[in-house]
Amino acid sequence: MKAFLFTIVLLISTSSYCFGSNSYFKTDSSKTKTISFKIKLKSVEKVKIQAADLKFNKHIAYSFTVDDGYRSAYLTAFPLFNGGKISPPMMNEWKNDQGGDGTISKGLFYSDGLGNKIPFKLGLAINGGAIGDLPANRGHLSWSEVKELYSAGWDILNHGLHHATKHGTNFLTEVTENTTSIKQNLGFTMSHFVVPGGESDPGYHLEYERDALANGSFSVASYVGAGPVIKVDKKVNLDKMIYARTFIQSSKDTIGFKTMDRFLTTFDSVAKLAGPIWYNEFTHGVGNSNLWNLSMRFPDFKYYMTAIANKYGANGNDSIWMAPWQEVYEYIWLRDRIKINFEQNNKEGIVKIELPEIPKNFRYKDISLVVETSSRFEIESNSPDFKISSDGKTKHKLITIHLK
Repeated sequence: MKAFLFTIVLLISTSSYCFGSNSYFKTDSSKTKTISFKIKLKSVEKVKIQAADLKFNKHIAYSFTVDDGYRSAYLTAFPLFNGGKISPPMMNEWKNDQGGDGTISKGLFYSDGLGNKIPFKLGLAINGGAIGDLPANRGHLSWSEVKELYSAGWDILNHGLHHATKHGTNFLTEVTENTTSIKQNLGFTMSHFVVPGGESDPGYHLEYERDALANGSFSVASYVGAGPVIKVDKKVNLDKMIYARTFIQSSKDTIGFKTMDRFLTTFDSVAKLAGPIWYNEFTHGVGNSNLWNLSMRFPDFKYYMTAIANKYGANGNDSIWMAPWQEVYEYIWLRDRIKINFEQNNKEGIVKIELPEIPKNFRYKDISLVVETSSRFEIESNSPDFKISSDGKTKHKLITIHLK
């Protein structure tokens, strides 16, 4: 029997992007290129292909952000997620314990739907003015620590250069100089902003929102806005998005995990909602002390994240995509702008996917495709411009395209 063969074609534009107004403009249409790959099926049948609502066709995208760039994110959360030695107690310069329990973690993971485990990841809202190597017991991250977290897939969000909120703050300077600081020290441009909290004049957050959105930020986390639950089964309005932060923090009661259990009950109710969901939560420190009484003590953080991983991660029903806000934003942005055209003629079919101009400061350019077929299939591709992974030989339901 002749193998059923069809081709998926992706049209990628490499035109420039204008940051100031968050608008797009073409500079050279000749830079558009086409990449393609072939699929061979083991049987002849009608095949349907569409973009997955969420990466890896997950049910819930979960974005968790830690504010202010405290060192506990590196000392405790990072090894808890990736696996390794969690820091023992560590008293910082403010006499707060930013360490953990000193145990060895096996890691917390979800899968890519193809049997490969991916560590949980967080977003970091940081102030460039607070990052440094001194003192030795510093409370904030160092540049090398931020770089390591970024290289591991954590995202870095703009939180203002000095976390300034008081009367007289130059909000525009806080936004733009923090962008410059991170670019000079780490080599990339941040594209999302988190409004810093603290003593302030009424309405100060509105000025941060305005200046951030006018100067390169695609979205802003603030006090009032979208979420924390965002339905993504249809096109999502991401244009100049402002979303509301929902904080999780430990209570004064240190006996047991009753407070975390209440938060987990909320999480479970969100996870049970019909259709694909994007859910976001925030906290500050994740060390042993409840830093500024606005944080999660490490035992609470460990309990909370481990419970989520065991129920919804790779060791549970594997329905979660635990990814930072920027990663999920960029997936949905691209998903909502591609055009998929599929034509099938008997034993042959062709799928064309047209991609829009992708902003230069986008970090992620992946798209997952849901394949409706009972046939096993194989993919053929030798292009250096992208990689493809699929479950064609097992469940034959998923293809993920990784654009380079």
